[in-house]
Amino acid sequence: MARYTGPDCKLCRREGMKLFLKGERCLTKKCAIERRPYPPGQNGQGRRRKPSEYALQLREKQKVRRIYGVLENQFRGIFAEAERRPGMTGENLLQLLETRFDNVVYRCGYASSRDQARQLVTHGHFKVNGRKLNVPSAQLRPGDEITLAEGSARTEFFQAGAAFGSQRAKTPEWLQVDDKTMTARVMAVPQRSDVDAMVTEQLIVEHYSR
Repeated sequence: MARYTGPDCKLCRREGMKLFLKGERCLTKKCAIERRPYPPGQNGQGRRRKPSEYALQLREKQKVRRIYGVLENQFRGIFAEAERRPGMTGENLLQLLETRFDNVVYRCGYASSRDQARQLVTHGHFKVNGRKLNVPSAQLRPGDEITLAEGSARTEFFQAGAAFGSQRAKTPEWLQVDDKTMTARVMAVPQRSDVDAMVTEQLIVEHYSR
C-alpha cells in the first residue's frame, strides 16, 4: 500500500495551516506551525507575491489530499469517480473521502490521526459487518457496522484508550458510536455541512477542469 512517509509537519507549514496530521501534538506548543509559521525551505521566509488563480486551485487540491492522506494518483481516481456520480462533483468528492474506511475510524475517535487510523485498519483491528477488513481505502455505506476484531479489545492500545470519546471532539451526525461496546455504524451519507469548513472543493473542481 503506497503512502506518504515524509515529515508531516512540513506539509502543514507548506499549506500555512494546521492539517492535524499528528494528532494531539498539533494541539500543543510543539506544533511546527506555532514555532515556524512559514513554508519550509531556504525561501520560506522570503518575500511572497500574490498567488495566481492556478496556484490557489493547486494548493487547495494539495491541502485536501494531505488532510485525507491520499496520494496523487489515488486522489485523481477518487475525483474521476466523483465526476461520474450524479450531483455536484465537489460534494461527491468530499463524500467519497469522508466514507473511506480509515477516515471513518478516525471520525469515530478510535485514532488520534488519520495516519494512526490507517495503520490500525491495515493491521486488521476492525471488522465491517462481521468480516475483517484491512483496506483503508474501502468505501463504507449507510448501514455498515464497525466492530473490533477478536483479541484487539485486549491489546494495550485499546485498553489504554478505553475512553475514546476524549479523542473525538464531536461525533458527526452521519455516524453512531457506542463507546461502551466499541461499535460504530454509518447512519447516512455525509452532507457538506458535516465536512470541515476550511475546505473549498470548488477550487479543486476548477483545477481538474483546466
